Amino acid sequence: MHIPKRYGESRITNCPFCGKQATTTSKEGVPVCTAHKTALLPPLKCLCGGSVAPMSGKWGLYFDCLKCGNVNAKRILDNNLIFDYSKRQEQKESKDQKKQYMQSPPKKTFQPKEITITTDDVDYF
Repeated sequence: MHIPKRYGESRITNCPFCGKQATTTSKEGVPVCTAHKTALLPPLKCLCGGSVAPMSGKWGLYFDCLKCGNVNAKRILDNNLIFDYSKRQEQKESKDQKKQYMQSPPKKTFQPKEITITTDDVDYF
């Protein structure tokens, strides 16, 4: 049974991070949703073990392997763990900042003041 395509359903690209419909492209040229516009892909590996570079062409995203040549994006994304690489780098930087904060000299300690309350003070009774 042949089901005809509807307008706009011939090619729907999904965000590799969350699976929603991709509406924009990132700096790397990967189609992503608006929430992941600044996200970066982690270093990806091909099935043969070589590294791949993201490329975009007439039919969308694909990857270029030095050993295998051009490889379908779905094949690469299915075999690799996809996460936001830019957030991982920010977490490492924040840990380094915490270490520097811990090594800084301690702040001045609190010196309490002595307050004498008399019967003339209405606020305290």
